[in-house]
Order: sequence, then structure tokens, then C-alpha cells
Amino acid sequence: MHQTSSQRLSNTPRLSGDERRSAIVDSVMSLSATISPALISTSDIARAVGLSQGAIFKHFPRKEDIWLAVAESIASRLLAVIEAAALQAVGPMPALRAIFLAHVDFVITHPGAPRFIFHELQQAVETPIKACLRQFMGRYRQHLLVLLAMAEGDGLLAADIDPSAAALLFVGSIQGLVMQSMLAGDSGSIGAQAPAILAIFERGIRRAA
Repeated sequence: MHQTSSQRLSNTPRLSGDERRSAIVDSVMSLSATISPALISTSDIARAVGLSQGAIFKHFPRKEDIWLAVAESIASRLLAVIEAAALQAVGPMPALRAIFLAHVDFVITHPGAPRFIFHELQQAVETPIKACLRQFMGRYRQHLLVLLAMAEGDGLLAADIDPSAAALLFVGSIQGLVMQSMLAGDSGSIGAQAPAILAIFERGIRRAA
């Protein structure tokens, strides 16, 4: 039997305000996997979460507030992933390897996240969203620099390695994989390519035996 829009909304499970906000944020991340964030409307979000547009704005007064919440969610989730990966590794080089592969796994699981980040960083004007993402990248880079300093102290890095450049190459290698997967239309493809790229990175910075 066909249901009206109001009937579908009435059948939506009752969730708390925080749960509604999380659902809205997750819907934008999911939609970003197949639609440019610039083209995602509040109508698209409302349909994805089973709410009216009015209910969306009840939780987020402006569309920009939704986008900032998405950026904050991506940043906190990915930082948690890389921190957990590093903690489970023994030694700085295994920790770098674990972070690289954990980041790739995150992208495979959340293909909309890098698309959202790339879109927002391309904006010409300064926004709170760009500031949030820059802060996230700064914290990410700091994690890498700490591990690279530990590797250098353990005599594991080549003598002429610039840690800042190595950290930039680390992140750039992942971004390159992501861009290739976006061009191919297959986010899962980077899982197969990541180990080979990581091996090249490690050979480039590691001290010769």
C-alpha cells in the first residue's frame, strides 16, 4: 500500500536530538560518495534521514552548520582511527605503517569523507569549515612528526631525511591514492594499491641496512 510523505515521517523511529544530528551528519557523508557536496540540498538530506526540511533546520539552523558538523565528525573519527592504529603498533615505523593502512581503510569505508574534504578545501573564501579541516590536518601532521622524530632517534631514518617533507609525502601519497580511486569510480581499489605505495614510502625514508 502506498504511503504518503507524512505517513513515512510518522513511521520514522523517535530518536534523541543528538541521534538526529548524527544521522543528518552521516547522511551528508553518505551522499557525498555519489553527489558533489555542492549539489547536496537539504531536501536530499531530509529524504535520506526520513525527516521534513523543517525538522532538519530545527537541529541545524543553517546549512553551513550541517557542513561544519560534518567536517568536525570526519576529523574526530579519522583522528581516533589513526591514534588507535598507532597505539596498537610497537615502534615508530610499524606505527606509521598502521596509520597509513588505517587511513586507507577509513576512506574505503567512508568514501564520501575525502570527497567532502576536497570540495571544502577548494573553496576560495575562508570558512569555519576550512579552518576546522586545517586544524585537523595540523594535528594529523603532528602525530606523524612525533613518530618520525622517534624513528630518527632510533637511527631508522636516512641521514638526509627532512621529517616535515616526509610527513607531507605520507599524507600526499594517501591523497594521491584517493584521487586515483575517485577518477576510477572505485574507492575499494586503493586497498590493493596501498601496500605497494607504502613500501615505496618506507624505502625512501628508511636508513639503508
